[in-house]
Amino acid sequence: MATILIVEDEPELVKVLRSYLEQAGFTVFSSGRGDTGLAAWEQRQPDLVILDLNLPGMDGLDVARAIRRKSSTPILMLTARVEEADQLVGLELGADDYMTKPFSPRLVVARVRALLRRSAPAPQSATILRAADLEIDLGAHTVHRAGEPVDLTPTEFSLLATLAEQPGRVFSRLQLLEAAQGNAYEGYERSVDAHIKNLRAKLEPDTRHPLYIETVFGVGYRFAQNSGRSA
Repeated sequence: MATILIVEDEPELVKVLRSYLEQAGFTVFSSGRGDTGLAAWEQRQPDLVILDLNLPGMDGLDVARAIRRKSSTPILMLTARVEEADQLVGLELGADDYMTKPFSPRLVVARVRALLRRSAPAPQSATILRAADLEIDLGAHTVHRAGEPVDLTPTEFSLLATLAEQPGRVFSRLQLLEAAQGNAYEGYERSVDAHIKNLRAKLEPDTRHPLYIETVFGVGYRFAQNSGRSA
């Protein structure tokens, strides 16, 4: 049974989200402040965090930044900020997904399930993808570069795996979002750019000259052709 931490300062919203999530079979605990929410995350180590951006005590962006310094715990941002730039900041800090208020609680449950599916290893698959010094284990849900582990968020891993499974194929931003988020997809295509930026920062020796993830201007992204697969 997955454990969900809600960090949100609107008690009625927390009540509604808790009800829907518990009915879906999740264990839920919550905090109404950013600082106490971060402390709760450190103490309880939940499987996923639902994080509001506008919080007393500590801003949600700072909470996300602190979590990402230590862990790849999936983060679903909740925000009343409608500006695309504000939402991209959260994604660039490492949040996996976002939802703009107001939203359907049922859709929150769907997005939570999608995030948890992306973060779960798939032991039945033994496929390993290799490109240069990069190794992607689809079964173990791990990535290594030059033998060293690379800590990716569930969304980052999903996007990388989608690209690497079909090297040379050009994916549009919309195709990548749909591949990563499935039926729970909702949002704007430019959010992919934030995730790709994070991926490159973690994977590429030189982000100005990407070795693995190439930009196809006006279209989207592709994985370099010099990749191979082994099982």
